[in-house]
Amino acid sequence: MIDMSGVRAIQARIMQLQQKFGISGDVPGMNFQHTLQKAMDDQAAKPVHQIEPGKGQPAMAMPRTSGVAPVAGGLPATAPTTSAAAASSAYAVQGAYEKRQTEPAVNEMLSELVQSAAQKYQVDPKLVSAIAEVESGGNQSAISPVGAIGVMQLMPGTAASLGVDPYDERQNIEGGAKYLHEMLETFGGDIRKAVAAYNAGPQAVKEYGGVPPYRETQDYVNKVLDLYR
Repeated sequence: MIDMSGVRAIQARIMQLQQKFGISGDVPGMNFQHTLQKAMDDQAAKPVHQIEPGKGQPAMAMPRTSGVAPVAGGLPATAPTTSAAAASSAYAVQGAYEKRQTEPAVNEMLSELVQSAAQKYQVDPKLVSAIAEVESGGNQSAISPVGAIGVMQLMPGTAASLGVDPYDERQNIEGGAKYLHEMLETFGGDIRKAVAAYNAGPQAVKEYGGVPPYRETQDYVNKVLDLYR
């Protein structure tokens, strides 16, 4: 007899969450026990292996409910029992549900930081958001291979010159908005050149009279402007 108490506890938790947030619909796995019993009854009616006459040795056949699944090359890989698989599925559903509840809050907080920084340094918040998305996907934990830090990927030296702590998300975004403001002023409000300078540095943009012929910078500028428009 398979112990269903763990699965039922998970189902009850999902029902509580659905009621709390006003979500309708059936809880995943409510018919699981009936389905499982039917599958077990069907399996019991099938021969698991054959006995070779006179030897009493089973033929090389693996029952479907053995708990071991064959993998490429004939090596066995441990598979979860049916009850464990159901519990894992229920946990995955609950985890995905809870993630959906927290993501909007995170995005809203990032949006507020961007709006505040853009207003402080008089730049378009849509442009700041586009740069944040291309630079780090809005992730403060992102560290580039060359050491750029956080949401708008400030290099330590750049952050120091801007007077901000790049490991603090609010200061990081404010530093990025401030630097973008400086690039816009340097290039007379030319957004394309300012965005290129944010990536490659103002000196490179001045030397080439526009977006430098670097594949990385050209792709970067196109991605930012596509999001911005």
